[in-house]
Amino acid sequence: MSTLILRLTGPMQAWGLQSRFSDRDTAREPTKSGVLGLICAALGKPRVERPDDGFPALADLAALRMGVRVDCEGQPRYDYHTAQDVLIASATPRQIEKGSKLKLTEPSTRHYLADAWFTVGLEGDHALLERIDAALAVPYWPLALGRKAFPPGLP
Repeated sequence: MSTLILRLTGPMQAWGLQSRFSDRDTAREPTKSGVLGLICAALGKPRVERPDDGFPALADLAALRMGVRVDCEGQPRYDYHTAQDVLIASATPRQIEKGSKLKLTEPSTRHYLADAWFTVGLEGDHALLERIDAALAVPYWPLALGRKAFPPGLP
């Protein structure tokens, strides 16, 4: 078995665990699903998995063992968002059919970690880890630490 070490540091990070509806939580350390999402972005892996598409299977990525070291736990923070013109559940089928949206402002609270630093180790197949390492060096899509607006602070 081989191990790939990742530094995850940035001004803001969010690692959702149980987010539902308008309250978007964060874990106190990176989640495996969040790290695998970052890896899939680096690889350019499509959301829909097809056999023999040239990308590692999600099952192979999920089989990697992961460990996290908290180097700096960061400060829990939150901010307040609103979205306007949200289609609400009480809209009638006719309103939905016409494409109309009921005027509604939907508030949400989004939690994140400020100034956190983590070291993540992934253990598994050497060839797979080499491919991930190469993709992280030159990612296909921009990388984010849990949310699109949270880029890594270091390569």
